[in-house]
Amino acid sequence: MKAAMLALAMLAVGVPALADTRVFDAVLQSQQDNVLPQAEQQRWQHQVRQREQAFAQTMADRDFVAFSRFIDDAAIFFDPQPIVGKAAVTEAWRSFFESKTAPFSWRAEQVVVTQDGALAHSSGPVFDAQGQQIATFNSVWRRQADGGWKVVLDKGCRTAVR
Repeated sequence: MKAAMLALAMLAVGVPALADTRVFDAVLQSQQDNVLPQAEQQRWQHQVRQREQAFAQTMADRDFVAFSRFIDDAAIFFDPQPIVGKAAVTEAWRSFFESKTAPFSWRAEQVVVTQDGALAHSSGPVFDAQGQQIATFNSVWRRQADGGWKVVLDKGCRTAVR
């Protein structure tokens, strides 16, 4: 989309090389080529939903090592300040795995994948140990070279006190 907008802007100011409609058509075609078919997008959404469920299960299972496998090397988690990088994120979250019972849990209610299948967003409620919703999480997942998904960004928003 950015390339198409750039092409239009350059046409507006009279850049002769882009005045050729073949260049403009090629830009539009490249944008369309990066859009996954709906069935493929649904397959990726299903994969990300499963990954999110497995990620949440690491907390329930008290499995810190498994938890760390879901984190992208370049991850940023907000707590509320940004924690940058996998090493820093896992170190900051280690304490959540020290007790015998999970201090919180979460589940995805919405999963959306970008048109090119490179990123996905998942969100849903976060519950305290008693099952009361205390926050909503938002995670961005990045598809890895091997086709798997890892969390690259995570940010929660506390639920308003009623």
